Amino acid sequence: MTNKKEAERAELHRTIWNIANDLRGSVDGWDFKQYVLGMLFYRYISENITSYINMGEKEAGFKDFDYAKLSDEEAESAREDLVKTKGFFILPSELFENIKDKAAGDDNLNETLEAIFKNIEASAQGTDSEANFKGLFDDLDVNSNKLGGSVPKRNEKLVKLINSVAEMKLGSYQDNTIDAFGDAYEYLMSMYASNAGKSGGEYFTPQEVSELLTKIALVGKTEVNKVYDPACGSGSLLLQSAKILGKGNVRQGFFGQEINITTYNLCRINMFLH
Repeated sequence: MTNKKEAERAELHRTIWNIANDLRGSVDGWDFKQYVLGMLFYRYISENITSYINMGEKEAGFKDFDYAKLSDEEAESAREDLVKTKGFFILPSELFENIKDKAAGDDNLNETLEAIFKNIEASAQGTDSEANFKGLFDDLDVNSNKLGGSVPKRNEKLVKLINSVAEMKLGSYQDNTIDAFGDAYEYLMSMYASNAGKSGGEYFTPQEVSELLTKIALVGKTEVNKVYDPACGSGSLLLQSAKILGKGNVRQGFFGQEINITTYNLCRINMFLH
């Protein structure tokens, strides 16, 4: 388990470092983290909904079914049911993997991504999951001059960002032994905060410590009423509680508070994906 955890973490850090090199000189390090985390989230929720649909179809006997290859018109018929079960909807043409394949040839990639992010958020409006998606892509400004002084320059950086995130070999998000978003944020902070003078007094509980604290707190318990973390960060302690006890054994759910909007969003993403 330790070797797998270290391998996943090393892969994540290697990818972030490569992206940083690609975007060097154009995006301030402090802003850069928003692009990495936002694109990671876009990839993960695309894979999340694709995996869910494909699994259901294959269990029904359609072994060769692939949601990513479906037409948008065919997929629309499942929108209502998917929003009810998953809390959001993404058209096949707007999935991360399909956008990646067309990114280099899309002269309006920034506009394409902006529209997709709005569509994902809009798909949850008026549902129980609306609060989970509201504003999650606000920090990922694909039209910012920080990416480049012209649209072609911005799109060139976006293509590199998408391809680098796509190259990450982390497997299924639910099966990861690390908190990918929390670890990415912590690594990005360590890369840039000291130089930028913007650490803001933020300190992170190492994931191994979160795991140990959770195990100590839950000794002798097979279920609890609720789990609460008053300074939850990216949700590491909440995730550990879910893994150790099982979500079904936390009767009233998971609760947390966080003052930093970025880490608050990371926690929302983490809890949603798990």
